[in-house]
Amino acid sequence: MSWSREEMLRRAAAEIRPGTIVNLGIGMPTEVANEIVSSANVMLQSENGLLGMGPFPYDDEVDPLLVNAGKQTVTVVPGASTFDSAMSFAMIRGGHVDLAILGGLEVAVNGDLANWTVPGKLITGMGGAMDLAAGARRLLVMQSHASKDGKPKLVAKLTLPLTALACVDRVITELGVFDPAGERFQCVERAPGVTEERVRALTGAPVDF
Repeated sequence: MSWSREEMLRRAAAEIRPGTIVNLGIGMPTEVANEIVSSANVMLQSENGLLGMGPFPYDDEVDPLLVNAGKQTVTVVPGASTFDSAMSFAMIRGGHVDLAILGGLEVAVNGDLANWTVPGKLITGMGGAMDLAAGARRLLVMQSHASKDGKPKLVAKLTLPLTALACVDRVITELGVFDPAGERFQCVERAPGVTEERVRALTGAPVDF
């Protein structure tokens, strides 16, 4: 047993506090927008220059001029604003984003993050990952717990190229919620049916429960 993609998204949305500014990274984190209740008064920021991003549009709501950083069409909420990318990154680097939710490839026990490239794979660039990892007040990472061949992605030390040092506050995987705690991971919550033995077998570092 483990969390489904939808359950991971709902668990990530539960980390978002009302009245905050949140940046959702490309991939699975982007879908968290659909799980945020409108009463939470959350403002979603996109690094291409949008504050007040709403959920993905239905077919009759699509505006090709409204896109997120992943070039997906989005909606906007009342009070939204647009601006150039220089101002957007000034917001991020100035510490004005309360929470960033990013995808991950590896997270180390000390909070180091690798999420932008796998050596030998074709990439288009790091995008805003480095700025968000270093500039957001709190960083949540969503990723699978291990690769398809069972290689741990929560590790003692990164094996992939670094995005930012000691930046990750919390990780959500299909097995549960984990906090980097220096020399080990602290398991905050396990998905229903997931045993301690399974978590330890798929984690490349010690885990406290």
